Amino acid sequence: MATSPKLDPRGLPEGYNFRPEWEVTPRQVKAMRDRGENFVLIDCRKPAEYAANRIEGSQLVPLQDIAARLPELEDCKDRKIVVHCHHGGRSLQFATILRQQGFRDITSMAGGIDLWSIDIDPKVPRY
Repeated sequence: MATSPKLDPRGLPEGYNFRPEWEVTPRQVKAMRDRGENFVLIDCRKPAEYAANRIEGSQLVPLQDIAARLPELEDCKDRKIVVHCHHGGRSLQFATILRQQGFRDITSMAGGIDLWSIDIDPKVPRY
């Protein structure tokens, strides 16, 4: 099992290069959920990863399938979207692609599901 990093006051690993114009923290996502905000949580990992662990309420749209799934994502174009992966790299790619397609309110969850497991919900298994 991976070791847990020391977190800063925002809940990010110390030294994490957080980009607020592109990212939200897991704590921000939890707060959005707690407030009942209407947003779409997309998991862009592979199906096997999603089968092993997931954040409740997330919908699977693997990064490798994004081109084929764009028509169904169009329904979410005017909604807030948060996308996550394992650590945050693929979700930034996903967000970039959607922004290029005209999506305006899309961010990547910093640290991905791994940081969610560490800081928000330890019942979500780490890998």
